[in-house]
Amino acid sequence: MLFSLLPPLHRPILLPLRHFRCKCSGPDISFYREAFARKMALAGIKPHHRIALGVSGGSDSMALCVLTAGWKSEGLSGKFDSSGYIDGLLGIVVDHRLRPESVEEARIVQERAMKMGIRCEISCCSWPDGRPKVGDLQEAAREMRYQIFQDVCAKQHVGVLLVAHHADDQAELFILRLSRNSGVFGLAGMAFVSQLFSAPVNRPWSGSSNNGVLLVRPMLELSKRDMYEICQSGKQIWVEDPTNQCTLFTRNRIRIALKNLSSSSFSSEMKALVSACRLTRLFIENISHKMLEHSVSTMNEGYSIIDLEKLDPSNVDDLCLSRFLVMIMQFISQRQRPIRGSVMKLLLEYIRNIPCKTSLTAAGCYLCAAPRSKGKKIIVCYSPESPLSTKLLLPSFYCEEGASFSSVIEQIVRDAKFYSNRFVAETPSMPFLRAKSSEAILKEAVQIKLISQSTYNSIRSLQMEEHDIFCSQNGVEEPYDSGHRARVSTPSNVQIYPGQSYHFMCRFLVTWKLSEMKDGVSSNLNEYNPISEADGKKFCQFCRITQEHALTIRHMVDADWLYLAKLSESQTLNEGRNDLETSMEHWCSSYMRSSVQTALQNLKYVPAAARRALPVFVNSHNLLICIPSIGFSCCPFLSIEAEFRPRVPLGGGYRSFL
Repeated sequence: MLFSLLPPLHRPILLPLRHFRCKCSGPDISFYREAFARKMALAGIKPHHRIALGVSGGSDSMALCVLTAGWKSEGLSGKFDSSGYIDGLLGIVVDHRLRPESVEEARIVQERAMKMGIRCEISCCSWPDGRPKVGDLQEAAREMRYQIFQDVCAKQHVGVLLVAHHADDQAELFILRLSRNSGVFGLAGMAFVSQLFSAPVNRPWSGSSNNGVLLVRPMLELSKRDMYEICQSGKQIWVEDPTNQCTLFTRNRIRIALKNLSSSSFSSEMKALVSACRLTRLFIENISHKMLEHSVSTMNEGYSIIDLEKLDPSNVDDLCLSRFLVMIMQFISQRQRPIRGSVMKLLLEYIRNIPCKTSLTAAGCYLCAAPRSKGKKIIVCYSPESPLSTKLLLPSFYCEEGASFSSVIEQIVRDAKFYSNRFVAETPSMPFLRAKSSEAILKEAVQIKLISQSTYNSIRSLQMEEHDIFCSQNGVEEPYDSGHRARVSTPSNVQIYPGQSYHFMCRFLVTWKLSEMKDGVSSNLNEYNPISEADGKKFCQFCRITQEHALTIRHMVDADWLYLAKLSESQTLNEGRNDLETSMEHWCSSYMRSSVQTALQNLKYVPAAARRALPVFVNSHNLLICIPSIGFSCCPFLSIEAEFRPRVPLGGGYRSFL
């Protein structure tokens, strides 16, 4: 933890980081190596894959380095790159730049990783808005760290990121989420494998799919004590941060409390309880994905249609239906925040009310009956009027990984899904499917003898203690998986220059440029070039759009289609003149009228609610230039493209809770 921002009265004494190293021969860790290799196989990852490691210098990340380096070296038969490092393995040390000594500490950690044969680089955080406030310190550092991990992986064409979370971390998170009254999904803790999706900057759009980076936690079944043994076996130095003992932070309090309860029976029962929640979540995720495939259609205009007859929501359990709705709502809104409480209750009631006769705005989406469906289908579209997240990703100019890089990730996911699906199919029963609260989950765990009454009492005591502290502080801390915390909202009015590709609202990929000549121009006009140059700037003589000036993207509004209707009624100008320039002007005017007719025809097939989420290009005077999704352009020499390409795919990408 980094406490340079704490007020003096609350700042712990900053002792030097304590260094530990075993001076005797280390224990045999063949068991740990086998367990690690087994988890990597379940994740679909092989030694030849390019892998990055998050390295902090603590016992957890150093143990991860030991196991990964050994596994990769053995799998590659000791293959090294030209610099003498293990081929395809990269360590990433993040210097948060919140303490003056962090620069030297990062360098020391880098050296230790490199001595293990791991190529290692240091990435530094920048805080353009100033250092985080004390209450936001851990969250802000975690978010920044994961963003850096993703950026480095994209730059180095690395598709797999390993981090060192272990079973003790899962137990801490379980108590934390229990104190916030999470259900079985939250209590399942951190995913074993998940896809991280980012919006990289300033590379051309290649048109390939965005598969993100696979975040893998291969040590979730090992304990903190196991981390020490692995480091000792590898004769590795690690550091213990004394500020981890500060009880100002929730996780630290829970960690200390769990240590006081760490009998062998309590630890094993906690692990069994978390594992049961994870198994149930994995089962529900699989069912929800099948429901999506069976009953949901996604349209190129950026909205989805739910077929209520195929879904049959009245006969779907609350847990499965809730997860199904979360997947759709997060996909359409591209916001990865959970949907909980009264909002989910409202959504469940709405979707089970068949035929659908009303509309609903919730979680950044607008829901209503699909036209001509007699209420048997529901449209889910983005709601531009919904408030944006308080944090924006600026800018969101788009880039893509190469095709070969993308195909590697796709193959890993296919292999991992095979193991995951087989595991679920072979499991005879699932606990907690009817549990509607955290209290119900704990009671069922006692009934099925997952935990003893003593463990139940200890867990409940920790839960209530943390819940009382949280309520007394009017806490806003949200215990979500840090790998999925990225805010994805972008400004709804954005300027884009020619040749740039922009991920508008993380939903549409758009780009524009001025073209020399369009197909369909009559032969006598072929020699006329409407793209003129004055004062070093290229521009179209008729729409006056310059190659150097930006167009603004915004959402469609009602006035836009009224404007199109008005344009369709206008007449071609200057019909009495017959010179070449006037002929070209006639052709441009005719092109626009034809474009308007096409757009109005296409607009008939887009529900009114979905129209308001379409990207629209306007000039500096807010005059309508182009609506690419329906084929309207005011100028034949403009080339503008918009493709519905959500940052995060339907279903949220691959996750495994094995």
